Amino acid sequence: MSFKNIAEGIYYFDGAVNIGYVHKGTTGLLIDAGIDRSAVKKVIRYIEDNGMPLTHLFISHAHADHYGGAAFVREKYEVETWAPALESAIIENPVLEPLYLFGGNDPFPDVRNKFLEGPPVTIDIVVEEGTVHIGDIEAEVTILPGHSYRQATLTIDGVLFAADAYFGTEYLHKHRIPYITDASIQIDTLRKLLNVDAKGAIPGHGTYEEDYSSTVEKNIEYHEKLLTWVKSFIQENGEVSHEELVSAMCTAYEVEVTKIPAWLLYRTAVTAYVNGLIREGIVRSFLKDYKLTFALSTD
Repeated sequence: MSFKNIAEGIYYFDGAVNIGYVHKGTTGLLIDAGIDRSAVKKVIRYIEDNGMPLTHLFISHAHADHYGGAAFVREKYEVETWAPALESAIIENPVLEPLYLFGGNDPFPDVRNKFLEGPPVTIDIVVEEGTVHIGDIEAEVTILPGHSYRQATLTIDGVLFAADAYFGTEYLHKHRIPYITDASIQIDTLRKLLNVDAKGAIPGHGTYEEDYSSTVEKNIEYHEKLLTWVKSFIQENGEVSHEELVSAMCTAYEVEVTKIPAWLLYRTAVTAYVNGLIREGIVRSFLKDYKLTFALSTD
């Protein structure tokens, strides 16, 4: 993990999941907290060694790799903790993620792991979109769903902390089928990002760029390519069950999945592209032989 100072009082800690830090006046704001205490400990050590405060924590969304270290931060510091609506409910009750990924059934024991369920965290302030004051820091909150239901980004002094609203291109190709919840909504979010007034952006996974529009455009192109694949596969096969589609897409993109928790994430990711096509009226869903089935719309 490396520590990068990108503007006066604005830093990010470059790791598997980027963690932001902003210092202004007596306020020290941590933006996300990594997957566990070992990740965030390195950040806290840097802050302490440089005599900077830690007074507030902003959690962008309720995925464990972004809030898993938050409970440790709250144990060590009396930080006021902020998170967006709905995401806050999951962060405070983290079993909800394994539950929804598992279709509402009690999840198998191996599904309840630190990658899907972080320690519970009390949220002090539930935030909505708009201008907020976090201690001495003025920030613009933008709600950008698609990867998570009410994911929030922060823009501070022209720097956009984008969370997982977009991915660095290397991460798109690394995961092959990136985790999103609805491709149509995700593409809308990406187009909205292109209009955010910022002088640079830090994604949750990737590197800081002053001109990040090219990376956002590549995200749009990548999702559109996957939408085209799903549409073509359904068109070629006439009717496709949900499980057949998940299996075929993971096979086509050479996704290596051997464990149930990872498969649950990829099942959601694949379904996100069907969601997008259904939202656009291109694909319809129905039951056949007790199976969720997809076909092209007849309209």
